[in-house]
Amino acid sequence: MILQCAVLFAFLAIGEFIVWATEVPVPSSIIGMLLLTAALKLRIVRLMWVDRVSDFLVKNLGFFFVPAGVGLINCLGLIKAQWLPIIGASIVSTFLIIAVTGWVHQLVRRLSAPHHELSR
Repeated sequence: MILQCAVLFAFLAIGEFIVWATEVPVPSSIIGMLLLTAALKLRIVRLMWVDRVSDFLVKNLGFFFVPAGVGLINCLGLIKAQWLPIIGASIVSTFLIIAVTGWVHQLVRRLSAPHHELSR
């Protein structure tokens, strides 16, 4: 289990280094996850090297939202004062995310379709 954690932390560290070196405005954890995904797909990293710790983290995912919930409770005054813009932004962004996801999905399907299907 310690070695599996080391593999995950290594990819996190690589993501941190990339953000530090390039100053790209993307969270290092996202970069690390993308690199880990690529390494798994390319079979550089084997699934058995990270499966147990990954299962543990996914099963306990709700626990990691506790700090965010506490942070929301600490900001109840601000939320109460600005509830309408918060709800409005949440609704608008939800529809935008659904629309963009749909468009990207359609584009990827069109681009990855075999040549004979494109002529239809």
